[in-house]
Amino acid sequence: MLIKHPLALFMAASLLAGCAVGPDYVRPKISLPDHYIGAGSAAQQQAAANTDLTSWWTAFEDQQLSRYVSLALAQNLDLAQASARVVQARAGLGAANAALMPSGNISGQAGRAYQSVETPLGQVLNAQPGFNRYGNDYEANLGASWELDLFGGLRRSREAAVAEYQASEAGAAAARLAVAAQTADIYISIRGLQTRLDIARRQVQKQEELLGKIQLLYSKGLAPELQVDQAEGVLAQVKSSVPVLETGLDAAMNALDVMLASPPGTHRSELTEMSGIPVAPRITTSETPGELLRRRPDLIVAERRLAAASARIGVAIAEYYPKLSMTGLVGSATAVSSGNVFTSGASQAAGMLGLRWRLFDFGRINAQIDQARGQEAEMLAAYRLAALHAAEDVENAYSALAKREEQSAVLKRGVDSLGRARSASFAAYQNGLVSLIEVLHADESLLSASDAEAQARTEAARAAVAAFKALGGGWTPSING
Repeated sequence: MLIKHPLALFMAASLLAGCAVGPDYVRPKISLPDHYIGAGSAAQQQAAANTDLTSWWTAFEDQQLSRYVSLALAQNLDLAQASARVVQARAGLGAANAALMPSGNISGQAGRAYQSVETPLGQVLNAQPGFNRYGNDYEANLGASWELDLFGGLRRSREAAVAEYQASEAGAAAARLAVAAQTADIYISIRGLQTRLDIARRQVQKQEELLGKIQLLYSKGLAPELQVDQAEGVLAQVKSSVPVLETGLDAAMNALDVMLASPPGTHRSELTEMSGIPVAPRITTSETPGELLRRRPDLIVAERRLAAASARIGVAIAEYYPKLSMTGLVGSATAVSSGNVFTSGASQAAGMLGLRWRLFDFGRINAQIDQARGQEAEMLAAYRLAALHAAEDVENAYSALAKREEQSAVLKRGVDSLGRARSASFAAYQNGLVSLIEVLHADESLLSASDAEAQARTEAARAAVAAFKALGGGWTPSING
């Protein structure tokens, strides 16, 4: 029937020209809480002003931190790779757009041949009066072809390409956010390690001074050898923490250089001068967890990949149906003289309507459709899981920020108290009222509390960075699909 009435087939298919087979994508709804559990407590722990998410790193009020983040955003090699992926996706979109349009080409040729007279044709021609063994051939053509997208396979391909391009743009934004956050995190870790190292070195100096006084008393017979041994042991214990901290500091500085696309050691001299641990800014937002779905770039990536997978189902289903194409050629040809190429006698034209149909390949098409549906189901699950992890990231960061701030405040009071206790115990020791062990115990407690307080302040600032990253930074997508 189809073979006997090809025109009827073409007319019936043309009625479907405005349709595209396969599902029309609708962004899935994901249920998330109406508010963040830890947002209130995190905001209460902070005293600074609200932060602009667009350039959140400036809220730490550390010019060197802001400078390094700006450098990383300008020259980080992970971002260079992300930008290259955007270019590739843009090229894929251009190819998908071009597939919907007619394609054309111009061809031409000119030839000159010398005819053999020993072939059957040459013998016949040579028998003719005035036969010239030299012959010329000229041809020029303009051709065009167009695949008619009757069932929307090409349009679905374009939808997938658009979604992939949007995913690559969001991926680049996610990479920028990750680079900014990692750079800030490394810088804060450096300042935290420097602070802890300074505490340890000052404690070493105090222990050396104490040891010197005890040795002096021992040389005069006023202190037993046991006290010298005790002081030397505590000094060795404090000194042993310094190389560990220095190793961590070297690794953090090298990591920062790599983030800035520089060889290790490039920016080390800029960081040798001590600077305090950046203070975590106040983080407040009126957004709900559900709004993360529209603004956090990694979630946009997951959602756009889901849209692309949905469109590819239509691409696979379109293989059920015939594909029609039109091809035309207009040109001119002559075998006499180049001057006659564009005359009416040399003109030529052709037109064709092509049909391609995988009529006996439906088993393979079914498998391709099943595969496409499976990929869509996978992307849907990945999107839902990513949304849950995103809300989890924010809650964890808020909780860490609030608890670390609380810990830091408690430890600060403890450090102040232990500092006074140490001074009092040393004065009592000098007056012979307490033993040396009391002074050494006070030193150990003060060192431990000071180190813990520095770590708490460092972790609070790092938690603030994690919160800014979890909230999606300040990137606002222009995707409505």
